[in-house]
Amino acid sequence: MDLSGLNPSEQAAMHKLIEKKQMQDFMKVYSGLVDRCFSACVNDFTSKTLMSKEVTCVQNCADKFFKHSERVGTRFAEHNAETMNQSPGR
Repeated sequence: MDLSGLNPSEQAAMHKLIEKKQMQDFMKVYSGLVDRCFSACVNDFTSKTLMSKEVTCVQNCADKFFKHSERVGTRFAEHNAETMNQSPGR
């Protein structure tokens, strides 16, 4: 995003707004991960602590989520690079 057309105070405000939006997006993803893994893995509420199978399930759930996110990010970068190489004027 090119903010060069804005004065310094407008640029600072825009950066702050972007950071706020990024934090909101991160929290939404994080909350979704917690909700998804908790719902899938935690079934026994008779104890305060997680049982070993629940811990393993949560770890596997989170690992799968992060691997998926990494793969999506890689594919997005590949697609973006292809798009940039196909742009007119290159």
